[in-house]
Amino acid sequence: MGVNSGVNARPVVLGITGASGLIYAVRAIKHLLTAGYQVDLVASKAVYTVWQAEEQVRLPGDLEQQALFWRQRAGVEQGGILRCHAWGNIGATIASGSFKTQGMVIMPCSMSTVGKLAAGLSSDLLERAADVQLKEGKPLVLVPRETPLSLIHLRNLTTLAEAGARIVPAIPAWYHRPQTIEDLVDFVVARALDQLDVDCVPLNRWQGHGAAGEA
Repeated sequence: MGVNSGVNARPVVLGITGASGLIYAVRAIKHLLTAGYQVDLVASKAVYTVWQAEEQVRLPGDLEQQALFWRQRAGVEQGGILRCHAWGNIGATIASGSFKTQGMVIMPCSMSTVGKLAAGLSSDLLERAADVQLKEGKPLVLVPRETPLSLIHLRNLTTLAEAGARIVPAIPAWYHRPQTIEDLVDFVVARALDQLDVDCVPLNRWQGHGAAGEA
């Protein structure tokens, strides 16, 4: 766990879009709350449809019930602080640059969201919160989950990278010898949170090759 972890650290903003792969968000919530972080979460309107399609479970619209929902899915009943924001509430704390954060991760991040952010559009709270991170020079991490990528996708991602965003594709590694799907997911979550200097995911990190001549 990194030096910035715990409830005394600035909150981490977690944006969840309608891209496939909501398990990435669930695992991020699990590790952040377990480490004692405050998480300010905003799910886009499309998440409600995608969650129903992927898990056959309805995401509650009531924000208190939604916080309980995310905690239950993450398996963290206690610990940390989880505040859910309505996607249409552009007056929320995370919509202002004066609200101090550790940074924002959008995970998973749809290509629709990427396109809007690259064009400077803020049609909902998630997009506004991301735009705030960029204009304030704060960390913004995008975890796109799409394949193949079109030239439009690549150009939009390049625009955001040039504006200061960090792009962490949902591509797992194998050197840590994953045994479960969660191991693969956690690798991506760990690398995304690394960009915020948040180290709260147990991960067998690369230790380098052995001594010369070692098998």
